[in-house]
Amino acid sequence: MSTRIAFLKGHGTENDFVIVPDPENAVDLPPAAVAALCDRRAGIGGDGLLHVVRSAAHPEAKAMAAEAEWFMDYRNGDGSIAEMCGNGVRVFARYLRHAGLVAEGDLAIATRAGVKGVHLAKDGDITVAMGSARLPEGDVTVSVGERSWPARNVNMGNPHAVAFVDDLAHAGDLHAPPPVNPASAYPDGVNVEFVVDRGPRHVALRVHERGSGETRSCGTGACAVAVAAARRDGADPSVTGSPATYTVDVPGGRLVITERPDGEIEMTGPAVIVAEGEIDPEWLENVVG
Repeated sequence: MSTRIAFLKGHGTENDFVIVPDPENAVDLPPAAVAALCDRRAGIGGDGLLHVVRSAAHPEAKAMAAEAEWFMDYRNGDGSIAEMCGNGVRVFARYLRHAGLVAEGDLAIATRAGVKGVHLAKDGDITVAMGSARLPEGDVTVSVGERSWPARNVNMGNPHAVAFVDDLAHAGDLHAPPPVNPASAYPDGVNVEFVVDRGPRHVALRVHERGSGETRSCGTGACAVAVAAARRDGADPSVTGSPATYTVDVPGGRLVITERPDGEIEMTGPAVIVAEGEIDPEWLENVVG
């Protein structure tokens, strides 16, 4: 690494990301480098990293290049690879607009969970077509200390366990992953959401994100929560024939989730670019070293 590497910092409802533009996939980002960049004391700080690559230049995305020019090579804050990040897609789209690479309106973004349709509205909000949820069968339980709750297993391209609780404080400190049983339900780990009701079709959550700890927001988690709430409330759109829209409060803001009768889920919320600069390559080489 002989030249400095550009970066930006952005967030979606305070789910924050280091953004590394790298159209030709020329920057090596091993897990140790990602973890160092996401470190909040010794690095730039973020819940995860958005590696911005042209789909045609990335081996995992070449097959999607005809549908989507850009690939979101998303990494968790610990450097591990993730399939999808809903807030990350909005921030990724905001970066593309900020850099003049796309216009307002509709665009497609490739992810490890497939191609996602995105709409950049003139008012600044961004809507992401998140695909449909899968609801694996089998009972799941989430525990914190001596308390435990039944949870809904929801897969949004990444795995979630959604537990409805009486008080969000019951989630504890969320520093460590809450135990989920059976562990075999989530062989690659799981995002765990604790949810309370705020009003009709209005809920609030706290979340432990796999590989990142408690975060201020989780887009796929908000979608999983809305799906679980709709099933609990008897508002499954595939049964009623009507869309179900839930307002989901996260610690960092508010998201609006709509599930349509055909199963498509749309997430709408803000995304902001807050800073940009350069990474010192010598520092990065030393921390990876």
